Amino acid sequence: MAVPKRKLSQSRRNKRRAQSWTLSAPNLAKCPKCGEPVMPHRVCKACGTYKNKVVIETK
Repeated sequence: MAVPKRKLSQSRRNKRRAQSWTLSAPNLAKCPKCGEPVMPHRVCKACGTYKNKVVIETK
């Protein structure tokens, strides 16, 4: 079984581990009715529509 020859420093270990936890920005699409940015497959909070149907009544 392979064994490391020297102990890794904390900074080297942490630099390697930090790469797998980077966050990415959510994808946004335009609402076809009002043009507001909306997450895909979600109801538009501005106009209350989903798939060109009114789902939520808004002011």
